[in-house]
Amino acid sequence: MTELLLIIYCALLGSGVGFLAGLLGIGGGLVIVPILSIILLHFAILPPEQVVIVAIATSLASILFTSTSSAIAHHKNGNVPWHLAPWIMTGVALGALISGFLAALLPGNIVRIIFAASVALIAFKMFYSSTKKETTTTRNMPNNVVLTFLTTITGGLSAMIGIGGGALLVPLLTFFSLDMKKAIGCASACGIVIALFGSIGYISSGISYLSITDGFAGFVYLPALFGIVCTSWFTAPLGAKATNYLPVPIIKKIFSALLLAMATNMVIS
Repeated sequence: MTELLLIIYCALLGSGVGFLAGLLGIGGGLVIVPILSIILLHFAILPPEQVVIVAIATSLASILFTSTSSAIAHHKNGNVPWHLAPWIMTGVALGALISGFLAALLPGNIVRIIFAASVALIAFKMFYSSTKKETTTTRNMPNNVVLTFLTTITGGLSAMIGIGGGALLVPLLTFFSLDMKKAIGCASACGIVIALFGSIGYISSGISYLSITDGFAGFVYLPALFGIVCTSWFTAPLGAKATNYLPVPIIKKIFSALLLAMATNMVIS
C-alpha cells in the first residue's frame, strides 16, 4: 500500500514535470530533485543521508524518457538545430558520464550549494534578458571544439545535480544568439544524452550501496521512476506544443521564476 501511494505521488509529480520539460526544455530535474527528496523522506524509503543522491539519480533516469518525448515533439515542430546538436551532444555526454561516477563521492551539502548558486545566477540572467528590448546585436556561435568544451562543463554540472541540461544549456545557446525556441528544442534532445550517460554512472556507482531486491538499480529508485514516467511521457508533448504559442519573454520569465524557486528551496532544505 505504501509503495502504491508513493507511485501515485510520483505520477502527480510527473504530470507537472513533463509539461515543464516540454515548455522549457529543462528535463524536469529542477522540480523532481527537491520534491522527490521530500517524498522519499516522507515514506522513509532509505536513510536521510542517501536521499539526495537517490533523488538525483532517479531524476536523471526519468529525464531519459521525458526528454525523449519532448525532443520528438520539438523535432516535429522544427525546433531542433541538428547542425549543432552532434557537437553539443558529444560535450554533454562526456560531462555527464564523468560526473555520474564522481557525484557519489561529493557531500550532499556541496551538491546543494553548487545547485543553488548555479541556477540562481542563471535565473537572474534569464529574467534580466527577458525585460530588455530586443537589439540587433548578435554573437557568433563558437567553433565546434570550443562548443564541445563548453557543453562538457554544462553536461557535467547538469548530471551532478540531476537536471536535464536545459537550465544551463538554454542560456548558453541563447547567449550565442540562437533562437529561444531552437535552444529549448536542442536542450530537450541533449537531455536524452545527459540522462543516459549520467544514469549509467549513477547505476554503476550505486550497485554496491543499494539492492535491486529493495527496488533500486544502483542509486535509481525504480517505483518512483515508474510513477514519474507514466505521466510525464504524455504531458511533455503538450508543453512542447505550448512553446509555439507563448511569446519568448513570457517563456523566459517562467523559466527564471522556476529556477529561482528551486534554488531557494534547495538552500532552505
